[in-house]
Amino acid sequence: MAGDLAKVVVIVGPTASGKTALSLSLAKEFNGEIISADSRQIYQEMDIGTAKATKIELNGMKHYLIDIKKPDADYSAGQFKKDALQAIRQILKQKKLPIVVGGTGLYISTLVNNLNIPEAKEDKKLRTKLEKEIEEKGLGQVFKKLVELDPEAAYVVDPKNRRRVVRALEVALLTGQTFTSQRKKGEPLFDFVQIGIRGTPETLKRKIEERAHRMYGDGLIEEVRKLIAKYGRKPKAFEAIGYREIIDYLDGKITLEESRAQMIKNTWQYARRQLSWFNKDKKVKWVNNKKEAMGLASKFLKA
Repeated sequence: MAGDLAKVVVIVGPTASGKTALSLSLAKEFNGEIISADSRQIYQEMDIGTAKATKIELNGMKHYLIDIKKPDADYSAGQFKKDALQAIRQILKQKKLPIVVGGTGLYISTLVNNLNIPEAKEDKKLRTKLEKEIEEKGLGQVFKKLVELDPEAAYVVDPKNRRRVVRALEVALLTGQTFTSQRKKGEPLFDFVQIGIRGTPETLKRKIEERAHRMYGDGLIEEVRKLIAKYGRKPKAFEAIGYREIIDYLDGKITLEESRAQMIKNTWQYARRQLSWFNKDKKVKWVNNKKEAMGLASKFLKA
């Protein structure tokens, strides 16, 4: 029964919706600590482009699963689940409230649905073949190949996330079973409440534009230059929005203004995919502001 399980608050929503600020307010109000469920913020040295909270914003609040990997390291949803569970138990041991916050839907789902993630080992030969196919035919064509094998993947795998497309195809080809069919739900591990924050499309678009301009002003181009100098252009982490556009600019493929326009457009498309994912989960309780979120969390914790 959920009532017998330890309580965990989860904050979800699209990028730039205000999840971080909300999580910090809740953590302060309810004696909590925060676990990031963001597939980009796990990487060190990728600060501006992933919109990590600054030290001033954090104000001493403890965060887990941020800056845990170098940009050229691999990281999976299965590994996230293991790390997040360890963090949750550590926070509970301190008699504090675990608050999971992020927009990576699959990461959130591994926890709230206790997903059994496929454990197929990485096959470097197969990955090299798939990467070559992407270079020759484009990511879109390889994604179509995945959907032909696994129609449900169209709903759970980001078609523009090269790493996820390759992994889903890898699992399907190695095991003979679809990637989505292997992600079985287990018994609940904790009593979760999922609080969703999104705002109106107009507000979200404005926030995305404002944040993009702020990132450029804060030194995103220099951040990418340093990363390339240290790690080259090949790490999959650099396919993230905000990095691939700057790399194209530095390579002379597009102008500075085009890079910013593409970043805003790609971020908005990503936000729409995030909303589509979370809207399908009927357990998400949507709020319009901090006051509503506070009330919802308080009611959940007292129940």
